[in-house]
Amino acid sequence: MFDQKSILITGGTGSFGKQYTRTLLSRYTPSRIAIYSRDELKQYEMAQEFDDPCMRFFIGDVRDKERLTMAMRGVDIVIHAAALKQVPAAEYNPMECIKTNINGAQNVIEAAFANNVSKVIALSTDKAANPINLYGATKLASDKLFVAANNMAGGHKTVFSVVRYGNVVGSRGSVVPFFKKLIEEKSDHLPITDPRMTRFWITLQQGVDFVLKNFERMRGGEIFVPKIPSVRITDLAEAMAPDLEQRIIGIRPGEKIHETMCPEDDSHLTLEFHDHYVIRPTIIFSNRNNIFDVNMLREEGQPVPENFAYNSGTNPHFLSVEEIGAFNHLAELDY
Repeated sequence: MFDQKSILITGGTGSFGKQYTRTLLSRYTPSRIAIYSRDELKQYEMAQEFDDPCMRFFIGDVRDKERLTMAMRGVDIVIHAAALKQVPAAEYNPMECIKTNINGAQNVIEAAFANNVSKVIALSTDKAANPINLYGATKLASDKLFVAANNMAGGHKTVFSVVRYGNVVGSRGSVVPFFKKLIEEKSDHLPITDPRMTRFWITLQQGVDFVLKNFERMRGGEIFVPKIPSVRITDLAEAMAPDLEQRIIGIRPGEKIHETMCPEDDSHLTLEFHDHYVIRPTIIFSNRNNIFDVNMLREEGQPVPENFAYNSGTNPHFLSVEEIGAFNHLAELDY
């Protein structure tokens, strides 16, 4: 799938991009891996780690369509990981979030068409399902753009799909490194926003593997959602620091008690496969078939029950305190 292919990763110097690059180099022989991002220091540091002749680095912003189009010349596969992701920052800087997450998404689509890219997968988030914060709303808009792009392909071969998953354990700005920092600083407590809070839990490598597999599965237009466990925030705190007090501080702006990846309102569009769900497009494509219950790997999905929702609070699979500790240790190996 990726042997002798030219691959571009937007936001490629982030946690996901680096692990995706590491995995591609260890499992495949790509002809080129292009890292497209804004930060020259991160690119310099990444270039020291990935000293491979197939690596290329492009300074650029997804807001800049001309530069993005140039970077995509000769590219076969695109992974769109660039985004402004911090919920509070998006609430305080809404137009900046919109420019990157929505306008940037459209630029990726147009650049992919201009270069006749074969396949594009955009990374989404559980916050895009029934969004209550601006970050989630921009990612929902981005998801809609990538799905609808399949209906605008015309004579182009390009197909677009979306991958949506939950909290990546240990990623920058997430709760695990935050708790870990407090523990190392000898804090006398861990702050808990709400004791009822739950989150979907996935390691970075699991996220990378899921995206890799979906390039083989995709027809174009699907939103892929992995079946992953949930954790309770109180169990996470106990797993990381069983002797520390848990102090309730209240929910932050734009935060939910539970996260959803397959909304109830999309249950009529949702198919269940053995290890993932697929949310079918709400629109009918005029230039191709609209069959998604059998993917390109010949895996078969079944419609979910009416009013089904995949929610972190009602997820049948919760990690115990002991399992969270083991899971977090496994996740540390990805960084």
